[in-house]
Amino acid sequence: MSNIKLWTRNFITLVGANGLLFAGFHFLLPTLPLYAASIGASGAEIGIITGIFGFSAIFIRLFTDAGVRKFGKKKCLYLGLLCSFLATLSYDMFTSVYSLIAARILHGIGFGLSTTFAAALVADVIPAQRRGEGIGYFGLGSTVAMAVAPALGVMLLTDFSANILFFTSMIVTFLSAVSAKLCNAKEAPLPTEKKHMSIRHKLCEYGTGIPSILTILFGAAYGSVNTFIAMMTSEVGIENAGLFFIVGTIFVFISRPFGGRIFDSKGGFWVILPGGILYLIGLGILVSAQSLTVLLVASVFYGFGGGLLLPSLMTWMLNVVTPDRRSGASATFYNMLDIGTSSGIILLGSVAGSIGYVNMYYYVIGVMVIFIAFFMFNHFVLQKKVKKQNQQEELA
Repeated sequence: MSNIKLWTRNFITLVGANGLLFAGFHFLLPTLPLYAASIGASGAEIGIITGIFGFSAIFIRLFTDAGVRKFGKKKCLYLGLLCSFLATLSYDMFTSVYSLIAARILHGIGFGLSTTFAAALVADVIPAQRRGEGIGYFGLGSTVAMAVAPALGVMLLTDFSANILFFTSMIVTFLSAVSAKLCNAKEAPLPTEKKHMSIRHKLCEYGTGIPSILTILFGAAYGSVNTFIAMMTSEVGIENAGLFFIVGTIFVFISRPFGGRIFDSKGGFWVILPGGILYLIGLGILVSAQSLTVLLVASVFYGFGGGLLLPSLMTWMLNVVTPDRRSGASATFYNMLDIGTSSGIILLGSVAGSIGYVNMYYYVIGVMVIFIAFFMFNHFVLQKKVKKQNQQEELA
């Protein structure tokens, strides 16, 4: 397996494009609310500006099947990157709240298209025998962006200006498009027969039900940690909480290569179950943290667990569909992750308002317990039942 080349020109350019795309997005994630407040946006308007991005990304992914049939994966990727570039350009051109909301919708559309088709294309260029490993490396760019770009964005806004912040995001997004353009990969052929799909199956690709449910559950836990860790550490009086993400990112890097190899050689069970347990241990340590040292120990398990789980869930979805449906599977993964993240933040954030952020994390622990229990039930009960039915049909 190791003799099959992974790091081709096409793979490297798509990894670079994906990482730069996420960097352009994460520059703005913590800073746009601050900028919106500075131009007079109310709390409700800031909430709309923050939330409308995810909903527009989910909405545009409903049309990825029609888009890929009409234009192909590459052109859809370029269209998404163009929308993202124009959105980052428009942030600096317009200063009203409503124009900011419009730009955010355009950015969500661009981000939804770009992430979907970058993942679909990279699945085409990765050798099937090394898909788990390749998807793990593919996600490292977005992991680095998540750890580094928000802090840099805040620095650019506070130490320089909003103009410099938006210009930097625009340049990084432009470089993402340049990197994607350097990819000359051949796309997997599409079937000649057009298949009618309901809205439900446009949102969730055929055959991806189990990994979709798991992705929603993990998205709720993952998004809640990322969003509320600063509030939680402030509640218990721990300073320098940003180190949690830096240390966590280091261990995501460590986990990705060998996690992907295990997935390819032994199957998803040997990666997803350990990843879920490690993440659960990290949450258990997190709720008991009273010092920076304990918080960073929790981040080690957080990084290991998250580093194993996210690419494994994506690889699982890409593996259970035919090559012509990888765009749909990729859209499903990001849709389920966005749904889980958004719903988790809203529901758990409302809980935290009543019981505090530390106690809220007990609910996050509960979500991960459900994740592990559902995965085990699927592996040991549902799959055996399906195999038994298949054997009975073969005998008949």
